[in-house]
Amino acid sequence: DLTSKPKYLVAFTVGYDQRANVDACIKKFSENFTVILFHYDGRASEWDEFEWSKQAIHVSARKQTKWWYAKRFMHPNVVAAYDYIFIWDEDLGVEHFDAEKYIELVKKHGLEISQPGLQPDKGLTWQMTKRRGDGEVHKVTEEKPGWCPNPVLPPCAAFIEIMAPVFSRNAWRCVWHMIQNDLVHGWGLDFALRKCVEPAHEKIGVIDSQWIVHQAVPTLGNQGETKNGKAPWVGVKERCRREWTMFQDRVAVAEKDYYESLGFTINNTARYPTLM
Repeated sequence: DLTSKPKYLVAFTVGYDQRANVDACIKKFSENFTVILFHYDGRASEWDEFEWSKQAIHVSARKQTKWWYAKRFMHPNVVAAYDYIFIWDEDLGVEHFDAEKYIELVKKHGLEISQPGLQPDKGLTWQMTKRRGDGEVHKVTEEKPGWCPNPVLPPCAAFIEIMAPVFSRNAWRCVWHMIQNDLVHGWGLDFALRKCVEPAHEKIGVIDSQWIVHQAVPTLGNQGETKNGKAPWVGVKERCRREWTMFQDRVAVAEKDYYESLGFTINNTARYPTLM
């Protein structure tokens, strides 16, 4: 019999070289969390040097990504026992983060999909996910001119990134179905998350008072192979961009088919902002 029944789940996709940072992250999560480590380097057994690792769940498949793992091992029915699900990268600084306090704020502000704010001077891509110092949470922001014709749509609202997302049980049931088996990097998923909660601009947000640092360590990218004189991470980034386009196209086709099945005509071909 289980001596405890954790209410939350945290999953990290890890390589052994980042063990010190992952250890620091895990220590920010209480016994209320089940820990899953997805190992992309095949070195799962070496983590036994950490006491917490002996109670963690380990899944090993070489050179895979966290969305590849999540699609195959985190079916909504499998993780239905957990109220909230954290699916995090391994290169996050957590000095100013406490998981239990984070959950309290998520509940307080009614967030179904969320992430911690990102320290502004490190690894920042979007304004929405930048930590603010004037409150506990924010749900809207301003972006580059022309990027947000609708202020309650991504990337100015109803938006988080995919490096450190947190999902409620119900939100994850929807998000899991949007993850594509073959689009393993998850690019474009962040813009589509809003389709899983309503109203999205109220149910998706960033927790500012519990923030993290994105260290932007290209660990998985370096697991690739050099081709045509290009570094491994270059090939990974190129694939990410291709996947983003493919994901957008699939979502557009799916929505068109859905609305046409209801008798509506859809001619919207608008794309997301281009990430330079």
